[in-house]
Amino acid sequence: MKPFSSLLCLLGTLASIQATDWPTYRGDYSRSGVSTDPLPPRLAEAWSWQSIHPPQPAWQGEAKWDGWNKVFNMKPRQTFDRAFHVAVAGGKVFFGSSADDQVRCLDARSGKLLWTFHTEGPVRLAPTVQNGRAYFGSDDGCVYCVEADSGKLAWKVRATPRDRRIPGNGRMISAWPVRTSIVVQDGLLYTTAGMFPVEGVHLVALDARDGSEKWRQIQNDLPAQGYLLASRSRLYIPAGRDNPAVCDIESGKRIRVVEGAGGTYALLTDDMLVFGPGKTGQLGAVEEGRSDQLASFQGNHMIVTPERSFLHSDTELTALDRARYLALARERKQLGTEQAALNKKLKALGNKAATESERDSLKSQLADLGKRLDAATQGMDQCQLWRSPSSWQHCLVLAGTTLVAGGTDEVAALNATDGSLAWRHPVRGRAYGIAASDGALFISTDQGTIHCLRTGTTQASLSTPTTASTEISR
Repeated sequence: MKPFSSLLCLLGTLASIQATDWPTYRGDYSRSGVSTDPLPPRLAEAWSWQSIHPPQPAWQGEAKWDGWNKVFNMKPRQTFDRAFHVAVAGGKVFFGSSADDQVRCLDARSGKLLWTFHTEGPVRLAPTVQNGRAYFGSDDGCVYCVEADSGKLAWKVRATPRDRRIPGNGRMISAWPVRTSIVVQDGLLYTTAGMFPVEGVHLVALDARDGSEKWRQIQNDLPAQGYLLASRSRLYIPAGRDNPAVCDIESGKRIRVVEGAGGTYALLTDDMLVFGPGKTGQLGAVEEGRSDQLASFQGNHMIVTPERSFLHSDTELTALDRARYLALARERKQLGTEQAALNKKLKALGNKAATESERDSLKSQLADLGKRLDAATQGMDQCQLWRSPSSWQHCLVLAGTTLVAGGTDEVAALNATDGSLAWRHPVRGRAYGIAASDGALFISTDQGTIHCLRTGTTQASLSTPTTASTEISR
């Protein structure tokens, strides 16, 4: 049995023993989009919930073109709030609304509305659920902690010392809105407030029990918008159209800003940060301890397992041999560094007659490096295990052995082993969010719809007023 198949069988076995929650955006603080829960062969719609008003994104989209750099058909880079993304924990579904300033909790089985909680501004990002509590921030500048079972307020803290309101997106919001997600780890809560560097963007750590402040750092050069990522020692702060900042989790002090093309999509794997999509739909990979990119990928999203990486673009879905690809990428980067150093030496020698033999030696070394670079690049191209056409470009998750991709007016399931299409299901609008938990899928769209797909249920439809609410050979 192949290693990847063995891994997937193991994940499926573990998932059958204990179903997993999806307690934060994309399942964890790495934003992996991976659930060990296997999906049944075919799902039916169990229920759907419909908002009266669709999501009201903070940013409507990218400019059509960048004339200075001659870049056309630019990709939107701030897409964190185009749907009501959900967290799923303890048999409940939690989500915030940018349309009516509420957080809602539904029963995961029936879709029945269990409780609502009002804030004083749009709630643009999914709550984080931990230890029986739900944590979220709002454009009103506050961080909230409520009891997950009842929605009762446990505590509320303004994330900045001042309360000043300004017009924003046709609303009155805080000058320091909370537009990054909440991370709760080892008893501490991390978030940011502020999107205007000139006003100060606050990175804060609070005690998750009572909201008391532990430390605060203020940055004056980058905004903070999107979903935070965290490892045991680092916080990764998305900066809208700019590149993410890496901070020490114990103090909040900035370590570096990584190089890349910007965007609020990000994934953390083995302390490697993958983010984008930049202006043209390109993901950059930056290793821990470095600022420069190890590799770049043409695509919108990525799913990473120990054996494989799945690259998701507007038109196709590709599986890569992850270990081999990374080894070749590191080799190519090292060869490129050596090539640059030799070119610098060659240029410094000039055309003096006394240096002719040394120049010839450098040219010979450069020719050899060129061949090795070509071989490494060709090897990277050969790391594709399979490639399948895909018109479902908005979102991608992995549940057990099934890749689920969100498109326009439908979602699709593909076999992760060979990329073959398993099934498709209609949804209302563009599927920007997918969560997988307990053998079910929860799909969030830009029309304010949340669909629940699972087996053994009767279809229902709920809305806001309802209180019942192609394989490649190797």
